Amino acid sequence: MNASVNPGVAQRQTHSTLIGYILWIFGFTGSHRFYFGKPVSGTVYFFTLGLLGIGWLIDLLLIPGMERDAEKRYTAGEIDYTLTWILLTFLGVFGVHRMYMGKWLTGLLYLVSIGLFGVGYLYDYWTLNEQITVLNKSRHL
Repeated sequence: MNASVNPGVAQRQTHSTLIGYILWIFGFTGSHRFYFGKPVSGTVYFFTLGLLGIGWLIDLLLIPGMERDAEKRYTAGEIDYTLTWILLTFLGVFGVHRMYMGKWLTGLLYLVSIGLFGVGYLYDYWTLNEQITVLNKSRHL
């Protein structure tokens, strides 16, 4: 629930600064940027090893701001962003994150096709935050 709708209810968090810093350790792959909803720079970091390490070091200071921006952009709800991102990162090629979101058909398709031959896995890195927001909003109605 949104705190602005019910002032007595605390707003749930969508993204975690702690998880952001944990992903930052592997930040030269862009993982923390994907997590906070920055797929373009995440892709750039992936192909340039975190802008040759310079961008990666600068992000150490930028993560709190990225977390605040993510909190404003995405909708908290039944589906937990952090859990879904962990499932995507470690079990994504098997579709476990899609099954968790209730997308059983595509989850099973990922399972038998190794994440649709890797392309679906990459697609989910680009769009997972938006997918979760859409599902969380639709379940609030």
